[in-house]
Amino acid sequence: MTKIITTRANSKITTIGLDLAKNSFSLHAFDEAGNTVLTKDLKRGQVLSFFEKLEPCRVGLEACASSHYWARELIKLGHDVKLIPAQRVKAFLPRMKNDAQDAKAIARALRDPEMRFVSVKSVEQQSALMLFKARDLLVGQRTALINAIRGHFGEIGIVVPKGAHEVKVLVELALQDDQQMRLPQLMRHALKALVTSLSHLEHEIKVLNGAIARQHKASEQSQNLATVPGIGALTATVLVATVNDPKQFAGGREFAAWIGLVPRQHSTGGKASLGKISKMGNRDLRRLLVVGAHAALYRIKSGKTQSPLADWARNLLAKKPFKLVAVALANKMARIAWAIMAKEDCYNPAHAAPAN
Repeated sequence: MTKIITTRANSKITTIGLDLAKNSFSLHAFDEAGNTVLTKDLKRGQVLSFFEKLEPCRVGLEACASSHYWARELIKLGHDVKLIPAQRVKAFLPRMKNDAQDAKAIARALRDPEMRFVSVKSVEQQSALMLFKARDLLVGQRTALINAIRGHFGEIGIVVPKGAHEVKVLVELALQDDQQMRLPQLMRHALKALVTSLSHLEHEIKVLNGAIARQHKASEQSQNLATVPGIGALTATVLVATVNDPKQFAGGREFAAWIGLVPRQHSTGGKASLGKISKMGNRDLRRLLVVGAHAALYRIKSGKTQSPLADWARNLLAKKPFKLVAVALANKMARIAWAIMAKEDCYNPAHAAPAN
């Protein structure tokens, strides 16, 4: 369905909001004065042909799984494409929600002078992130299998200590054809199936780890990031693939806030009230930094690491709980990582710890 609204003579489309979907796309166009010029529904195969005939203009897309692909294709046609975070589009949505209203809200958000945009990722960056996502999925499946094997052996009174490496004992028992075990044939079949799946997952995870390691070695920026305490090859690769342009952030503090590693604020009447971390932004990146901070903090606590940053962490450990200090250290790591990416520099452990 196409609806053309004439608001003034010779109205020219300057801003378009495009609501993405699998097959049915909605479009809402404004002129320079902010008047609606065109509303249109497009099928997937019609999108590129429509924009190919259109004069270059500003196009807004809600950031989602397929938005980077469409952004790259529209940029090739000469359009200025901006990706808008979904939560920021929500503020411009009227009370009633449908595809047409979503497109209109995107177009309105695009005209906001203070709007923050998501950088368009290249295919190479998306590929690097897919490596991490695939590995993360398989690691979760491996954990589920390990828990299942533990639980089934626990039902017959066989228990091993905690730790993924301890499950090797159970794997060997499941593969043994020992009559003294007195395992029923059906139980042996069930356990062997789980153990075989676990072995296959271990192999696939190892393959992905190798691909991530090669990606890390091919990137100088990733290698520089890996010199920061708590940041390894995996976190460094994800950082490089996630952050297109670090200079879009005003500083390391703003970058840490984008990841969600700053206190949630609920202040009023001149009284500052800070709570737990906001947990906004990239969940995977935040998790990697926090886990890495825990590992770094164990080394710092044992006295194996000597640097101004380590001294700062030890002083904080004397006053605060371990997990709280780990999150604070993750915040520092994020800010150091931003400085390395923005300034194209290396980490210098002799520098003083960044101020709070």
